[in-house]
Formats: sequence, structure tokens, C-alpha cells
Amino acid sequence: MKIRRGDEVVVIAGKDKGKRGTVREVILDKDRIIVEGVNMVKKHVKPRPGVRQSGIVDQENPLHVSNVMLRCPSCDQPTRVGVRRNAEGVKKTRYCHNCNQSVDRAS
Repeated sequence: MKIRRGDEVVVIAGKDKGKRGTVREVILDKDRIIVEGVNMVKKHVKPRPGVRQSGIVDQENPLHVSNVMLRCPSCDQPTRVGVRRNAEGVKKTRYCHNCNQSVDRAS
């Protein structure tokens, strides 16, 4: 998957189209991601003594990864992501298809 935890993404389909957020969690086996503040649903929770009260809680639901695009930090546009290897052919880096700049964070 070309989207990782901590990336900023833009929703391109669904009820939250156009919203931006940071990826909080990646669910690899289902090709879904959880984005902060996007795809909010109301969930009814039972009480657990000493842990939480009962009530209705707002929480983020997972989105399919095909419904979001990575936001390039340099050109500030939603972009497709490519992968290229370094000169030695060992390390992979992600890059923006629009501006051809690397989108990986400095490690």
C-alpha cells in the first residue's frame, strides 16, 4: 500500500469528499485506512464499570484506500504516488507524479 500512517490525505469520493486529514491507522488485510476527523459515525456504547459511561460516541470509520489520494507536501495537491529505488537499488522512496518530488518524510 502506498499510503502510510502519518500521511496527509484528501478524500476524493463519498460523503466527505474534499476533506483533508492525517492517516491514523492502516488496516492492510482489508485495504482500509482510518483518517482523523473523516467518515465520522455515531456508535452506541454500553457502560463498563470503572472504565466508561454509556452513551453515544462519535468515532471515525475506516475508508477504502481507493477513496483517498495522498497530498504532496511540496506542491500541496492530491497526487498519485510512484515508487522508485535509489542508485544502489536497495532503498525504495515514494514520489509525487505531479512535481516529481519525494513525499517520504526524512528519517
